[in-house]
Amino acid sequence: MVRAVFFDVGNTLLFPYPGVAEVCREVFSAAGHCRDLADIEQLMPLVDDFYEDAYSRDDTFWTDEDRTSDLWVGMYSLLARKLGIEDDATMLAEAVYEEFGDPSRWMAYADVAPAFERLRERGLALGIISNWDRRLESILAGLGLTDMLDSVVSSAAVGLHKPDPRIFEHACASLGVAACEAVHVGDHHYADVLGARAAGMQPVLIDRHGVHDPAVALDSLDTLEVRLGWVA
Repeated sequence: MVRAVFFDVGNTLLFPYPGVAEVCREVFSAAGHCRDLADIEQLMPLVDDFYEDAYSRDDTFWTDEDRTSDLWVGMYSLLARKLGIEDDATMLAEAVYEEFGDPSRWMAYADVAPAFERLRERGLALGIISNWDRRLESILAGLGLTDMLDSVVSSAAVGLHKPDPRIFEHACASLGVAACEAVHVGDHHYADVLGARAAGMQPVLIDRHGVHDPAVALDSLDTLEVRLGWVA
């Protein structure tokens, strides 16, 4: 019997608002470095590649607050330099990183609150298991989500990261449930699906961007109960 449902955060519950490129444009402009949004957006794949390369080489940076911030500052410093900003690149990157600690720079997908309400009506405990820095709880609180959550576990706070099964076990213990009594919903096959499965939890893959086959991934939390076989 399922007693708890856990969720990843980025691209599962929340997305950057109004978008990473726009936030960077605003921060750069406020510092006197005005750049066209189109020019920034054109460079975002390079920024994404920077992250993916670092993640593939050593994903344990998520267990340490300083290493996590260093990675993000490195990403946005690269963006600034590619836009021709050299002297202020690190300062701007740090400002972007700080900006994403503000809850107003994030938005919950429209299906999140309704899904939380439905699950709580079923008597289920709800939790978060996310590779994130220590600002996660304040972001969720600022978005009005913490009142519907029973546990928030971020990698930097506990020194463990997905897909290490220990972070999933830690989260289950925080709610007093066995792994076999829990579901984990996330958007990343390696971190969320493989990690949850290794811990003995039931994984559910969600795909907000149409990358995966709909037969194996939800496109919305509206159909979570259907995927779990709880409703027809």
